[in-house]
Amino acid sequence: MAIVKFAPVSRWSKLRAPIAVLAVSGFLGAAVIAPFAMPSAPADAETLAFQERIHQEFTPAATDEADLVYTEVGVVELPDPAEVKRKQEAKRAAEAAKSAKAAEEAEEAEAAEGEPAQEEGPEAPPKYSGGGSPAEWMAAAGIPESDWGYVDYIASRESSWNPNATNASSGACGLIQALPCSKVPGSGYDPVDNLRWANGYAIDRYGSWKAAHAFWTANHWW
Repeated sequence: MAIVKFAPVSRWSKLRAPIAVLAVSGFLGAAVIAPFAMPSAPADAETLAFQERIHQEFTPAATDEADLVYTEVGVVELPDPAEVKRKQEAKRAAEAAKSAKAAEEAEEAEAAEGEPAQEEGPEAPPKYSGGGSPAEWMAAAGIPESDWGYVDYIASRESSWNPNATNASSGACGLIQALPCSKVPGSGYDPVDNLRWANGYAIDRYGSWKAAHAFWTANHWW
């Protein structure tokens, strides 16, 4: 009967298999973990542009002409035609009476002083000269941060976030182009007053800024 002799197994041979298993396991573990350990992708360009806009400090324009807006996208309201006609007739009658009274007073003043009376035009509303950023104005106006994206969308198209923006044809003014400018409690050119009024308008008319934004995107006015 033949006798088979086995060569002695070295300590390295005994350890080689477990080490190989550990190495493979480590490689697979690294492959699984690696995707989760990689840095997140940078914010998209639109988000970065939004953040830049709302944190941009306001600087007043050098001239009144630079504040003029020539688009027709201001706040639009749809009153009853009969009511509009009635108000127009009442306004014309009031203006005629006012003009007649002013002419009479001017004649009396001229006769009393011996020289023509100087006519004075209506005082222009003061432009905004303070600083701040859209984010600060929206916060001060009480607009929730969750709505800032909707407000930014509308304000960027209405006024380019210029508190002194004035429509060249209609006279609508401010960040959200109030028409007439005097409808804003306080000052139509004050960004916080304008946004506070716009916030009430958006909620009262549409129920939310989200709904107002949806209407604006569909009609290019609100």
